[in-house]
Amino acid sequence: MAVERLQKILSNAGVASRRVAEEAILAGRVAVNGKVQAALGARADPETDEITLDGVPVLKGNYRYFMLNKPAGFVTTARDDQGRETVLDLVPIGDIQLHPVGRLDMDSEGLLVITNDGHLTGLLTHPRYEVEKEYLVGLDAPISRTDMQRLVRGVEADGDRLRAASIAPAVPPRSDDPEERPAAPAWALVVLREGKNREIRRMMEAVGRRVFVLRRIRLGPLHLGTLGSGAFRELTPAEVDALYAAGKAAEERSGGPAR
Repeated sequence: MAVERLQKILSNAGVASRRVAEEAILAGRVAVNGKVQAALGARADPETDEITLDGVPVLKGNYRYFMLNKPAGFVTTARDDQGRETVLDLVPIGDIQLHPVGRLDMDSEGLLVITNDGHLTGLLTHPRYEVEKEYLVGLDAPISRTDMQRLVRGVEADGDRLRAASIAPAVPPRSDDPEERPAAPAWALVVLREGKNREIRRMMEAVGRRVFVLRRIRLGPLHLGTLGSGAFRELTPAEVDALYAAGKAAEERSGGPAR
């Protein structure tokens, strides 16, 4: 495709009218390959150049976005030096260089976004931005109200302050097999805004509880829904936009991009 003026590219992409695009360029909000372009005569090739408005790709069609229901036993990484199966083995879509957004422990399961969009990855995983993540947790025994309040206030573990944004009792997950017994005797819904290493397992240990099942069911506005274990699907454009909106809102609450 021929090189075009930036305002035309933004207008054709549907992210702004030609006039609004020109104002955004003059305000220094548009970048090409990471370099701000503040002149109306600036040009780019929409097929080969990465064009962003306020740090968000203008042409999201250049990227792929998937939701995976990660089973336990898979490593959340693009490759593993020990030869273990990774989450990318579950998303066999060809030669695109995908990566997982954030981490789930090998023994954990549930919602994981897989993409080749580093901008979205940064928004959703930066510890300062605090995009909510919700987990269904199977435990060896119920958590008392007092301990739930402790976990929201915060507990110390190995020098870290671990806090849940919220925690509440939950019912066991539904099963298609009426004869199947729940994998744990007690369940809780836990919402986190940070992503410290093995955070839920460590905070539960701090109040004397053992985790049997740890399943992420929500990332910001994106819900796992009925996607089966080990299955994946491509995100809709509306879902990608919602994830970006959640990430940008969290970034703004934090005071803007980290320097």
